[in-house]
Amino acid sequence: MIAPDYPGFGHTEAPEGFSYTFDRLADITEGFLERLGLARFVMYVFDFGAPVGFRLAERHPEWIAGLVVQNGNAYEEGLSDGARSFVALRPEQPGAEQTIRELLTLQGTRGQYEGGTSDPELVAPDGWTLDQHFLDQPGRAEAQVALAFDYKSNVESYPRWQAWLREHTPPALVVWGRNDPFFPEPGARAYLRDLPEGELHVFDTGHFALEENLPEIAPLVADFLDRAWKH
Repeated sequence: MIAPDYPGFGHTEAPEGFSYTFDRLADITEGFLERLGLARFVMYVFDFGAPVGFRLAERHPEWIAGLVVQNGNAYEEGLSDGARSFVALRPEQPGAEQTIRELLTLQGTRGQYEGGTSDPELVAPDGWTLDQHFLDQPGRAEAQVALAFDYKSNVESYPRWQAWLREHTPPALVVWGRNDPFFPEPGARAYLRDLPEGELHVFDTGHFALEENLPEIAPLVADFLDRAWKH
């Protein structure tokens, strides 16, 4: 398993002068994969990883042996009203940047992990506290603000990504937390419109579905990987 951090995320640096757009994140990830010599793999896409992953799929369809999609949206119906308002934010709009920065606070980060869960006690604090640690490092909030303002480029790309799915029909496993405040359940079901042979499993949890339902989801992924890789 290979799970790199994007520039400005996790254990990477936040380079001064780096242009934080989803296109640039895809450029960096593409170069990383080429440097490793990875030419075929099953891709797991979640949240911000979905728009990066679909950009890579467009550029290199031959790389993709299958898709595991976990609350990684690619459809208009998969945007909640709150998400639509978020995507509509523009840098010149009064208060827009502050709205984004409020999500980057400890309260905002914890709420994203626990929101929509059936039992918040099952969500270990390690995830949201570690996320917050990295968000509080120099340059990280600015990176997130820039990417938030660029998110509209992903919505604009949805028709292309859907066309890619229809053309290449990769084996797909879609697992989803139905109570995701950003990407609700219709976004999960929409994948079956373009991938009618895809597998869908919906769980009564939130955005970070693995935090609460890892024991149920991990075997689904393991089984799918065995079958998709043979495909």
